[in-house]
Amino acid sequence: MGHRIRGRAAAPAPLIGVTTRMRLKKLLRKNIEPRCTYCAHGAPMADGERILCRRRGVVDGTDHCRAFRYDPLRRIPPRPAALRGHFTDADFSLGDNDEK
Repeated sequence: MGHRIRGRAAAPAPLIGVTTRMRLKKLLRKNIEPRCTYCAHGAPMADGERILCRRRGVVDGTDHCRAFRYDPLRRIPPRPAALRGHFTDADFSLGDNDEK
């Protein structure tokens, strides 16, 4: 049941697409390796490698501590792998190409 606003029930939240939900699930998963680079307590310094932590001071971006708190907005996902080589349409077909 939704919340009531002046006698009417509030509309349910809109559903998001399956692919969007899967991307969010990957981004917000619980088994992220802790690093100061994407901790809510740290801020990046000008050199891009060190982090200014509210708890421990200046630390390396790969460090972590017990106060680690994951902030998904600070995480930069890795670049997708580039396809190497030359491919033709025949490489991606499932059937025989003899029927041409």
